[in-house]
Amino acid sequence: RRGADRRGQDELIDPDVALTLMTQAVREAGDVALTYGARGAKVFRKTDASPVTEADLAVDTLLRESLLAVQAGIGWLSEETVDDPLRLSCRQVWIVDPIDGTRGFMAGNGEWVISAALIEDGAPIASTVLRPTTGDLYHATRGGGAFRNGRRIQCSDGSLAEARSAAGPKPYVDLVRQHVAALDHRPRLASLALRLTETAEGDIDIAFAKPLSHEWDTAAAALLLQEAGGALTSFCGEPVIYNRPDPSHPPLVAAGERRRRDFARLFGAMPPPQI
Repeated sequence: RRGADRRGQDELIDPDVALTLMTQAVREAGDVALTYGARGAKVFRKTDASPVTEADLAVDTLLRESLLAVQAGIGWLSEETVDDPLRLSCRQVWIVDPIDGTRGFMAGNGEWVISAALIEDGAPIASTVLRPTTGDLYHATRGGGAFRNGRRIQCSDGSLAEARSAAGPKPYVDLVRQHVAALDHRPRLASLALRLTETAEGDIDIAFAKPLSHEWDTAAAALLLQEAGGALTSFCGEPVIYNRPDPSHPPLVAAGERRRRDFARLFGAMPPPQI
């Protein structure tokens, strides 16, 4: 049992308390992942043929044991844990990605993060994203702002035509190019959460996620975006609702609010390009 005493089944964790718990847990998890990375983690294949490593599984276990121990009645959703539908009856749910960007972890290029969020009634209220290879820790609480290593971060904003950088699938970036003469299409990162986090801190002006990204990929970064003055939505501007029976998403766009509204106005009514 870590960080707090177990409480009543119906009592909710405060976002600031959750943030403290998650920060401790992801820092410990980051050390575990780096240790595996240094010695070479074994790689396995999931049923869909995507890779998973010893480090993914070890971090998942650490986060699950650390976070679920603090209070009864909170659900759990993780890429590396068999889904338990009981989470759907919980008002609060931990959503984590033990290593977002497993291929980056395997390649040793630093393009991976540990992502954790607390969801309440379908929306993130506290989140952390740790990039262990640099030590950068991003965090946010609902209404409390978004930060990198303790310094507030802010989305870039302005009209869609003023965007200068974009990240994500080329067919989506090409939509923006219809309105921007010179747009820097950033190289693809192994981690979607890292792509969204870089958008939250203003390094990328607009970013996209292809169909079938998952709640564990986006939950923590979505709150960072929101608290940094932006949003993560469907192409037509619908907010992302978390802790659903199907945890996968349609195509998503992330940007500062004005730019995101411009994109929805121009392209929200049309079917997204095929990927």
